[in-house]
Order: sequence, then structure tokens, then C-alpha cells
Amino acid sequence: MEEFEKPQVSMEEDTEMEESDAVENPKASQKSSSDSESSDSEEEADQNEQLLALEYELSTNPSNYDAHVQYIKLLRRSAEIEKLREARENMNTLFPLSPEMWMEWAKDEASLSNESNFESVEKLYERGISEYLSIPLWCEYLNYVQEHDPKVRDCLADGISKARNLFERAVTAAALHVSQGSQIWDAYIQYEQAILLTIDQSDIQAKEKQVQRIRSIFHRYLSIPLASLKSTLLAYKAWEVEQGNSLDAEPGDVLGISSHVASGYQKAEEMYNARAHHEEQITRQDISESERFQHYMSYLDFEKSFGDPARVQILYERAITDFPVSNDLWLHYTHYLDKTLKVGNVVKDVYSRATRNCPWVGELWVRYLLCLERGLAFEKEISAAFEKSLKCTFSTLEEYLDLFLTRVDGLRRRISSASGDGVLNYSMIRESFQQAADYLSPHMKNTDGLLHLHAYWARLELKLGNDLIAARGVWESLLKTCGSMLEAWKSYIAMEIELDHINEARAIYKRCYSKRFSGTGSEDICHSWLRFEREFGTLEDLNHAVQKVTPRLEELQLFRLQQESKSFTGAIDQREQTLKNTSRERRKPGSSAIDEQPPAKWQKYTSQNKKLHKRENTQGLNLAEANDGEEKEGKVEKKAKDEDLHQFFSDVGGVTAIRILHDKFTGKSRGLAYVDFKDDEHLAAAVAKNKQMFLGKKLSVARSNPKQGKRESLAHTAPGEEASNQSGGHGRSVSKESGEDSKGSRGRKRIENIQLKGKNTFAVPRNVKPLGWTNKPGTREEEDEKPKSNDEFRKMFMKT
Repeated sequence: MEEFEKPQVSMEEDTEMEESDAVENPKASQKSSSDSESSDSEEEADQNEQLLALEYELSTNPSNYDAHVQYIKLLRRSAEIEKLREARENMNTLFPLSPEMWMEWAKDEASLSNESNFESVEKLYERGISEYLSIPLWCEYLNYVQEHDPKVRDCLADGISKARNLFERAVTAAALHVSQGSQIWDAYIQYEQAILLTIDQSDIQAKEKQVQRIRSIFHRYLSIPLASLKSTLLAYKAWEVEQGNSLDAEPGDVLGISSHVASGYQKAEEMYNARAHHEEQITRQDISESERFQHYMSYLDFEKSFGDPARVQILYERAITDFPVSNDLWLHYTHYLDKTLKVGNVVKDVYSRATRNCPWVGELWVRYLLCLERGLAFEKEISAAFEKSLKCTFSTLEEYLDLFLTRVDGLRRRISSASGDGVLNYSMIRESFQQAADYLSPHMKNTDGLLHLHAYWARLELKLGNDLIAARGVWESLLKTCGSMLEAWKSYIAMEIELDHINEARAIYKRCYSKRFSGTGSEDICHSWLRFEREFGTLEDLNHAVQKVTPRLEELQLFRLQQESKSFTGAIDQREQTLKNTSRERRKPGSSAIDEQPPAKWQKYTSQNKKLHKRENTQGLNLAEANDGEEKEGKVEKKAKDEDLHQFFSDVGGVTAIRILHDKFTGKSRGLAYVDFKDDEHLAAAVAKNKQMFLGKKLSVARSNPKQGKRESLAHTAPGEEASNQSGGHGRSVSKESGEDSKGSRGRKRIENIQLKGKNTFAVPRNVKPLGWTNKPGTREEEDEKPKSNDEFRKMFMKT
């Protein structure tokens, strides 16, 4: 460790100078010493404070990469060896360390250890070279082994074999590095030349064998496209001359060397020249990181075009070292290896490193599990990788789902085939499914992904688990979460039909036909039940289904027509408002708009629509509401406002909406209002306030009656018209089977018989007819169709 080493010479010189200064000026020396001690003390206190802060940060947020780096730096300064070693181990458990950090760690340990601890330092270098490609780290490792391994240093047979194996590993891993690979080759040749010097001059055979070994390394060296090709050729010629061979020592001149070496050299030179531009681009210092990344990708495309996997892989490793957390780069790298190598330790090692550098990428974990399965890894290794992945944070829930499904896929394949390692059984699949459902269900309600998971689970419970009850339990569990999802019910029914369990399928239809589904789902399930009974049921079953389904279909059709009517009315209102705004703009002084009269056809159409709109507004009290709350009726003072009613019912609570009715022509209050409550409990409390004083008068409070108005409207349907066209009454029909209204709202109930007393009537329902209803002139129906005044209205519904 550089900080731990003390330069002895400079220390002696400093000591002599300090002694001389102390003799000449003892007071100044004492003052300087005191200031130095004070400064050191303040610096130490500040450093301790920073260490405590970083320790607290790492205890609460261990994934803070920068905090780990700063903590290690401070510990190196303070020379706290045990804490430093522990800090490095903790960081490497979570993150890969950079090559520079591995070199620092190895040097620090080497400076503190004796030769008996050589193996521990060697292991640090091995861990370092396995994470990133680094030529300097490889060179440090090679030098350390040559200097500190006794067998290698003394050129013993075992030591020489060990060193050569290490050099060959370095050549395989890094010697193709175009700009720095020559450092590995030069170190290799220097080591072999050093061995040559140790051979006894009298042992000609051994010496010649070693010379041939060095020559062979040179020949390999010269066949690789490296930046130092010309200088390498010159060095080789000079070495041959030393061995007594007369060669032209001019650089770049291949005369005098063997033809196959010259051919390899020329080919390597051509390859380097083709790559020189790319090498220049990725090593430039005056470009941004994004530009450098793009240059790497262009370079990779270039290398792939030659089809040499080794060269492509070494370039990927160089790019990864420069961009270790680029998930796109890791995805490209692993995809390339899957396509070219498919299986093997190399692919597995790269996936392991990819998930350590980019643990937040779910796709990398999925492909890692598949890689382990292809490599016939044991369940223990696959399970460990899967458990690690679940501790990561992904950006989407779909990534978690894909991971769980991949895990189940692998277990299913290995259980179904003979490739299982003897510890696999179906309970592991069930546990994985349950784990996935527990995690995803709260977050993926009513999604196709959750449906897919449960459908897959139920199928495997039948096929591999042979457990029908468990399969049904899977569907029932899904329906608790996704009961409003039509496809969930259909899939459950489809399973029972496939198993020829007709009665069970019919029971599911009876449970779900009256439920509210999105879009046309409610109609679809009704028609599906009828089709099911035609194909599988008896005539009695079909009649029963028709009896149940028909009222439901009618109320759904009625509700849809009402919604279409509302949409049409809203469109007319919007058009009229636009025309009014345009008219105002035209009347403004200086307006550039041209005051034009609309065509006669448009006037007639607008007039008809206005009449229709007015007619619908007279029915506004009785149209179906979209609220899920309760409606009630009561009395209200004519001049009462929304705030007054809110205040009156403040002790009750639960008010969701207030609608005070006004006369269309005079704009005055009719003394009537609707108040919506969110549930029966609040509604009951509100009705209990009947006959209490409100703005100086007694207020009559009662529930509204949506069903009575509908029945009256249906009873007056014109001949040839369908009841579903009615929009009169209250626009609500309550299904006796489902307990739900045509809107699908739940909990809204109204009392059928209304008796109101008092001078002020609160929200009295009106007897109105459906859209399109016509009466003969002079009939009672025509008189009833006309809007009533407030006095007429009170005479009809109130007792004086």
C-alpha cells in the first residue's frame, strides 16, 4: 500500500533538517511542532467524522456505490487494515470493483503480507481479472507471481510450468487487444529469455529447445494485428541476429525471415490498417462518452462482419470495461454469445457478470436462467441465481412476471424430462406460482399477465400435479382479485368444459351472468351461457337460462340506449354553446367575424333539436344517474343553496352530490332537490331528519323511486315500440337476479311508494314519457306530457 510505505531516505534527511532547525531556533521549533500537532488533530477529527457519516449511510443504504468508494479511500488514509479489508469485501459482495481498485487492494495486501500469505494476494488478482479486462492488472499479476512465488522466482520446474500456464491464460484473455496487447506478449518473451539465461551453456539441447520456444512466441506475436507490429518485427530480427542468424534489421522489411512468418506478418499488418481508424476513434480524449460508445458499436459491427468470435469477444470486453453499467451493451454481448457459442462456461461467466453490473435489467436475469438450464446446471445453482434476481429492483411488473414464468418453465421441462437432478418435484412449481401470485396480484389486477399466470398454474396443477381441486382453487383465487375480468370467468368455464364437467361449468355461468363487465362483456357472457346450454344442456336447462338471461339483456340494452341519448344531447349542447359563443364574438365591436344567417335547412334542424333537447330536460329528474351513491327526496326552502343543504346534512355526512331544480323559463327554484349519498347507512340517517326545521320551515325527507317511473313509462309504450327505448321514469331497472341496476352501480336503492306532505316538496319525481312518444291531440296523455307549473305540481303530489 503506497500510503503505508515510508520513504526512508527522505525521512533521514528531514530528521537532520529538523534537528538543525531545533538547535538554531528552539522557540520557533516548539511553535511549529505545536501548530503541526494541532493541524493533525483537526484533520484526524474531521476524518473520523466523515467515517462515521459514511458508516451510517452504508448501514441504511448499502447500495450506495459512491459511499462505498469514499469509505474505502478514507480507510486507506487512516491505515485501519481490518476495517479496510471488510469494507472492500462488503462492496464486492454487491458490486464489481474496478481494475484500479483491485490493483490497490492487491498491493495493499502484498505490502502487509509475508511470503506465507502469497496465496491470499494471488486470489485477489484472480478475482480482479475475472471481472473486467485490464491489461495493467494482468501485467501486475504476472509480475507479482514472478517476484513473490518462490518456485517461479527460482526457476524450478513446477514454477516455470505455473508461470507459462499463467502467461498462456493472459495471451488468451488479452493478447488480441489491438492497442495494449503487446504488453502481454513482451512480458511473455522477456520471461522466456530470462529462463534461457539460466540454462547451462553446456546443455546445448536444452538451450536450443528454449531458443525455439522463444522463436515460436515471436512468430505468434507477429501474426496478430497490433499497434506495435513494426517495432515487434525489428525486435525479432535483432533477436535472431543475437542467435547467430544474419537478417536485414530494417523495420518493416520481411526479407530474410521464413515465408510463412512473412505471410502472417503481412496479413496482420493489413488487418491492423483496416482497424487503425476505429482504434483511433475509441481512444480519442476529445470526444464525449456517448460518442465513444457509438464508435465502439461501429467497431463491433465491423469485427462481426469478419466472423471471428475471439476478436469480437475481446472488443466487447474492452467496451464493457469502459462502459460497465450499459445494459444495452451487456444485452448485445450476451445475445452475440448465445448465438455463436450457445453453451459453455464462457457464456455463463459473462451472464453472471452482466447481472452483477446491471442487476436492474430483468431480461438479463431471464436469459441467465436459460443459459444455466442449457448448460445443465444443478438446481442449487439455478435456484441461487433466481433468488438473487428477486432481490433486484426492476422497472416494470412485466419483468417480474417474465422472471417467474421462466423459472416455472425450467422446472417444468426438467421434471417432465429425464434431465432432472433428482431433487425436483411438482411442489417446487407450486411454490413458485404461489410466490408469483402473492407478489404480483396486488399490483396487476385485471391484467392479461396475471390471467396468463393463473391459467398456466391451473393447467400444470391438472397435468403435473393431478389435482383438480387445486386447479379450481387457482381460478377461485384469481376471481377474488379479478372478478370483473370477463376472460378470467371464460377461462375457468373453458377448463371445466374441457374436462366434461358440464354441471360445474353451468354453476359458474349462474355466478357470473349478472356481473358488470367492461364494454360488451356483460352481453357476451349472457349469450355465451345460452350457446353453452344449446350445445351441452337439456331443453329445461336452456329454458332456465333464457328465463334468467333475457331480463338482464333487456336492462343492458335499455341502459345503452340511455347512454347514447345522453351522448347525443351532450353533443347538441356543445354545438349550441359554440354557436352562442360565435354569435357573441360577432356582436362585439371590431369583430372580424361575418354575421351570416344559417341556411334554412340548418335552422329547421337546429329548431327540431332544441325541441328534443327541451323535452329531454323535462325528464332530467328521472334519467339514470352514473353515481354509485344513494338518492333521497325531501323538502327545501325555495331560496336554499347547495351550501345550506350541505350544512343541513353535515351531521349525517356522506353527501356526494346536490341538484336543486329550477324552472326552465323563469330560472326560479322549484323548491325541489335531489341529494345523493354514498351508501345506505348515510341515507338512512338523512331520512331520519324528516320534518326537521330548515330555513324556518319543516323539511320533508324521503327516498326517491327509480323503478316506479320506469314501470309507468313502460306501461305507456306506443304500439310497435320496444320497452328498451324508454328513457322516462327514473331510467333505472333493478335486476332481481343480480341485485344490480342497468348502470351497473351497486347499493343505490329507492322506495317505490312516495308520500310527501308540507308546503315545500323535496325532489318529487315526475311522470314523463320516453323520447319519440307522440299523442293524439286533445288526449289526456298530451296534457300530461306538458311541463307542469310549480302550483300544478304541488296540487298533484302534496296534501295541503
